[in-house]
Amino acid sequence: MCGRYAAARDAAETAEWFEAEQLPAVELPPRYNVAPTNEVYIVRDEDGTRSVATARWGLIPSWSKDASHASRMINARAETVASKPAYRSAFRKRRCLVPADGYYEWRAPTTNPSASGKGGKQPFFIHAADGHQLAMAGIFEVWVDGTSSAPVTSCSILTQESVGELATIHDRMPVLVPQSLWAQWLDPASVDPQELLEEIIEVDRRSIDELVTSYPVSTRVNKPGNEGPELIASTGSSEAVVQGDGLLDA
Repeated sequence: MCGRYAAARDAAETAEWFEAEQLPAVELPPRYNVAPTNEVYIVRDEDGTRSVATARWGLIPSWSKDASHASRMINARAETVASKPAYRSAFRKRRCLVPADGYYEWRAPTTNPSASGKGGKQPFFIHAADGHQLAMAGIFEVWVDGTSSAPVTSCSILTQESVGELATIHDRMPVLVPQSLWAQWLDPASVDPQELLEEIIEVDRRSIDELVTSYPVSTRVNKPGNEGPELIASTGSSEAVVQGDGLLDA
């Protein structure tokens, strides 16, 4: 998965879909071009109560001296999340769902002879086929800023190898948690989170082509400063070639 997604629905609508009882203290604006280090909504379990909360996208391990590496920790690979020191504690105890209207992925050109070297990529918008919000598997952490003593909640999105049609766009895709497994994923007392993750991935790999659909969108999404619903409008063409902008993959 690359480093952009859309999350334009408000907290109340998000809470209704995810059956959350508590709303965040701060309402975030609708975003069609969420980028690393932006504040985003997450759904988590707080002492048995499901809530919508806010978190900074880009995980900051609790033991970090500063937040300088957060923008490079927006994604955690499902293959190593249980063993990497930066992620393993959060994976065991602090799992969440990251709601998204859809996410963007960039496909490298394969037929255009002018697109050589590190040339252009076509952005695609990938979203739930049924129109509902995607439930991307996430983990979160709470880090205390040593300067201000303020707690910072941050998160990462789990990714896996792409399969089906998505594999023609990019080699990674987010882990999508089916509704039937939301409660188990959010429950910090799950006995074997690795086994649960493998079950979720198996569901994804069997049914991803029915769960999501995609279409090409304007290259305006390449710039993090661009915003608005026009970013998720289909261009109807997948042959546009533009200069890449170093988006993050994991």
